[in-house]
Amino acid sequence: MLGLWIIALLLVFARITRLPARVVWAMVGGVWLLMLALQLAVPDSGAARVMGGNAAGWLVLGGLVALVFAYRAGLRRLRQRATPEDTPAPQSETMSEAELDRYARHLVLHEIGGAGQMRLRQARVLVVGAGGLGSPICLYLAAAGVGHVTLADDDTVSLSNLQRQVIFRDDLRGEPKAYAAAEAMLRLNPHLDVTPLIRRITEADRDLIAEHDLVIDGTDSFAGRAAINAACVAAGVPLLSGAIGQWEGQVTLFDPARGGPCMACLFPTAPQRDAPCAEAGVVGALPGVIGSMMALEAIKHLTGAGQGLRGRMMIWDGLYGESRMIGTVRNPDCPVCGQG
Repeated sequence: MLGLWIIALLLVFARITRLPARVVWAMVGGVWLLMLALQLAVPDSGAARVMGGNAAGWLVLGGLVALVFAYRAGLRRLRQRATPEDTPAPQSETMSEAELDRYARHLVLHEIGGAGQMRLRQARVLVVGAGGLGSPICLYLAAAGVGHVTLADDDTVSLSNLQRQVIFRDDLRGEPKAYAAAEAMLRLNPHLDVTPLIRRITEADRDLIAEHDLVIDGTDSFAGRAAINAACVAAGVPLLSGAIGQWEGQVTLFDPARGGPCMACLFPTAPQRDAPCAEAGVVGALPGVIGSMMALEAIKHLTGAGQGLRGRMMIWDGLYGESRMIGTVRNPDCPVCGQG
């Protein structure tokens, strides 16, 4: 039937050109309405016979598609209910038997132990960005038992994400990243409170940031990072920042409230060309390496284990397998955290 062939060609064209889902289904819906109207108006005409089928067949097809959409909408509502934004019930002051078993490898580390695991359990962390860096960050924070995570991202899952954003699956394309990532975290560890936010974090969100013990920035634009940095400085909350490009990545902790620099101390002006990963490219495993480093530094910061990255920046070169550590200092004339 020519009508079905037209719809199939539209779907193939949309997949090749990566058209938004709303546009694709609007086009398919338009073809369906045209076929149905043709069969109802002139069922015995030559055009109707060429297009194929009959009014009843096209109505059945439309009903089946509507059932699929209803099923997807139901799944979306279930995901939202699984990650509520309401205030959770207070946690017990002691860990359950299941939690003791889950975190056993942490509990035997003398740098973490029971006291450190309870600090993780009580910690409140804001993760900005659920993409390449956010994927391993979210998974390892969930696995480590960080009790309260707010996850902010305004993007949806696309096919080009799946080369590196390992928290998502192919069947989640078109879903909001914040909800999809929150669901994956809760499936990994149900002993968490995860709040997904489908929006960006800006300089105006200092009150939201002040509710957290640590902010982890996994965004990929200078303007976005600068806004998050300014909000963290205003709220006095440490900012664990990571960045990647092509084969290299870097991790540091911006914490001017405790003597460290802020992002503007090190990078006072925007680069002439701020190329995101979509333009510059990135090897798929690099976000996993840098994101895992960020998750490790978050665990160290929240538990007080080891030496953190306040006043230091780790730079890792994946192409040559080299890493180096450089010192960073606060600029007293910084326009964001200093007197500038």
